[in-house]
Amino acid sequence: MSAAAPITKLESLSVTDLLADQDLSVDDFKRVFDLSERVKATPARFAQALRGKQLAMIFEKPSLRTRTTFEVGMTSMGGFAVYLDHTKPRLGEREAIQDIARNLERWVHGIVARTFAHDSVMELATHSSVPVINALTDLYHPCQALADFFTLHEKVGKLSGLKMAFVGDGNNVCHSLMIEAAKFGVSIRVATPPGYEPKPTIVATARTIAAETGASVEVLHDPVQAVAGVHAVYTDVWTSMGQEYAVHLRSQVFAPYRVTRELMAAADPGAVFMHCLPAHRGHEVTDDVIDSKQSVVYDQAENRLHVQKALLLLLMQDGLAQ
Repeated sequence: MSAAAPITKLESLSVTDLLADQDLSVDDFKRVFDLSERVKATPARFAQALRGKQLAMIFEKPSLRTRTTFEVGMTSMGGFAVYLDHTKPRLGEREAIQDIARNLERWVHGIVARTFAHDSVMELATHSSVPVINALTDLYHPCQALADFFTLHEKVGKLSGLKMAFVGDGNNVCHSLMIEAAKFGVSIRVATPPGYEPKPTIVATARTIAAETGASVEVLHDPVQAVAGVHAVYTDVWTSMGQEYAVHLRSQVFAPYRVTRELMAAADPGAVFMHCLPAHRGHEVTDDVIDSKQSVVYDQAENRLHVQKALLLLLMQDGLAQ
């Protein structure tokens, strides 16, 4: 089918915004993955799928992958993206968030927001009639986790029954991975230093979901125990944006949680190494791991583009796409 071929109706998601991973149903995940595969395999078929559509991108935090993939994704499907820098002042400081939302809905067809406070994205969605996509908050990073599990799906096929370990800080990426792992039937072990565990409410939510899918969610303090026999080892930076004041302390606390070749040796022989990037080489991961054949970090980064294109289509396409 050429780019000029007639467009047909896509199934919609069960939600009108993507704010948190648990909002998506199992069918939603399947629709996102199926469309991501099609977009990745035949991008030309979607070259005009969002023609005439405008996307506002609100960013309180700097970005390479998120900004680039959303901008490229939007423009490669015939739309346009406008970047709104809110690193200073932050969202809501100069103008009420509800007023920003009500202005933007008059001009654009969708909003992507990368903020510190999760409540900011929630408030945008509450007051906006157009779809809002969480491009990272301090609580969740759903677009990243979707790309991560799409990458695992490409590498190993069926996700249900896999085992994953997350080693490091119980942060927003960890939260999204726990929720999505549980949804997919992937058992996940999280290893953090004492006091840096993921939020108990999110652990409880993930465990409730896991009880329905046959997976398990464990929070441990021993990285070797967490990694033993798993099919994927995941880590992230020890100090997230906004925590720079604690970088020296965190470097000391997290040093035993560095992913090395010795730690990877405790995983399944075919295990992959994963990282959402940016990576602080020599801190949370050594060069010989991130640059090894086991590493799929650049596949994860590439798949941000394809998964987010699928999300944009499903949330902004008014039921129409190739």
